[in-house]
Amino acid sequence: MRGIEYKGFTRIEGPVVITTRSRNVGFNELVAVYDRDGGRRLGRVLDISEDWAAIQIFGNSTGLSAEDSRVEFLDRPMELRVGTGLLGRVFNGLGEPIDGYGSIFSSVRRDINGLPINPYARTYPRDFIQTGISAIDGMNTLIRGQKLPIFSGNGLPHNRLAAQIVRQAKILSFDDGEKTAEQFVIVFCAMGVKNDVARFFLDDFEHSGVLSNVVVFLSLADSPSLERLVAPRCALTAAEYLAYEKNMHVLVVMTDMTNYCEAMREVSSIRGEVPSRKGYPGYLYSDLASLYERAGKIKGSSGSITQIPILSMPNDDISHPIPDLSGYITEGQIVLDRELYQRGIYPPVAGLPSLSRLMKDGIGPGMTREDHKDVSSQLFAAYAKVKQVRNLVSIIGEEELSPADKRYLKFGERFEQIFLIQNEKENRDIGRTLDLGWKVLADLPKEDLLRVKEEFIEKYLEPATAA
Repeated sequence: MRGIEYKGFTRIEGPVVITTRSRNVGFNELVAVYDRDGGRRLGRVLDISEDWAAIQIFGNSTGLSAEDSRVEFLDRPMELRVGTGLLGRVFNGLGEPIDGYGSIFSSVRRDINGLPINPYARTYPRDFIQTGISAIDGMNTLIRGQKLPIFSGNGLPHNRLAAQIVRQAKILSFDDGEKTAEQFVIVFCAMGVKNDVARFFLDDFEHSGVLSNVVVFLSLADSPSLERLVAPRCALTAAEYLAYEKNMHVLVVMTDMTNYCEAMREVSSIRGEVPSRKGYPGYLYSDLASLYERAGKIKGSSGSITQIPILSMPNDDISHPIPDLSGYITEGQIVLDRELYQRGIYPPVAGLPSLSRLMKDGIGPGMTREDHKDVSSQLFAAYAKVKQVRNLVSIIGEEELSPADKRYLKFGERFEQIFLIQNEKENRDIGRTLDLGWKVLADLPKEDLLRVKEEFIEKYLEPATAA
């Protein structure tokens, strides 16, 4: 059924057009815009007043005339067609198939705007996710239902790291002492990325054999800004259907959130809104929260959504509004370090700024290993000492260091070369990761291992030293 059409626009400003408002028009409502030749393009309502509505078009306004164009309010929000046929498919940022296989066979549609999960309906995340990466599993553990972003910078290997996590991530659980592993369904969303980056991910998914288990949403760099704002909502809508209606464990990887925020700033500027920090709109925090808070586990469903958003920090500035606000919303962050990367260390995960706030509830006996918490705590403490000694070396030189400081300097090198560094094809289980932690801690005198229980030192340190 067609809605009422209105002819003509009050004005056209780039991809935003202003028109007479229809009755009962709501925010984010879908709109069809027709040019003088009958060509149809979609848009959505950005803003409304008593008499006018601002509409942003998915694309550009080329060919539209203020006098001859027509607009039709479709009286429904933007929706995504969902079903199990989503798996193995590639869509653009608007949820339209671009892999040549046509629409999926399903009559089920869901509003892409969604809602953050009601806190009362949440269940607390506790299940350990093994990524096979020691820097994450050992010291910044990812938990099922968590949102744990990767803070990176231009030129750093965050794409390689994300692809490795997609290939290797699995949920480990222990039932009566037996270890079982469950695989993830992956929802991958790329916003504002170049063609070569999109090709890298698609090729990696295909070569590793996981593509049939992945739903891909691609909004490339030459796509309209509004499509970048819609893409993560389409991805999360697909994830919610698979997790809460089909009871699957879904891992959502979104890159690059900085491109998403840049698109938001562009749209805000077109709308004439008063800018906040560095020109971003004042609602940047609440908008990011509306995406991040769609992760988690809910009562009554065995499925879950775990999020790994990736954002590149402008000028490697962790205090920039995008990483700064993201850190307030998410449960920690994985920070990539440029100095480590320049020294050839992969993955270049910075030891001290990285953090997983839910780690404490997903490790220990019956989840990983009894010594996990102590080993992680001791590695953090020792590496913090390494950073102090390295700063001291830059002032007085290595020759003036005490024997104890030189020992920590050696520990820092071995920690990075044995524990931290690993091939991107190497998939370490949690036992191997903790054994490597003990191996590097063996370089320190036992009296310095203040964060490790004596019983663990006797049980694990000697075998590691012998190895």
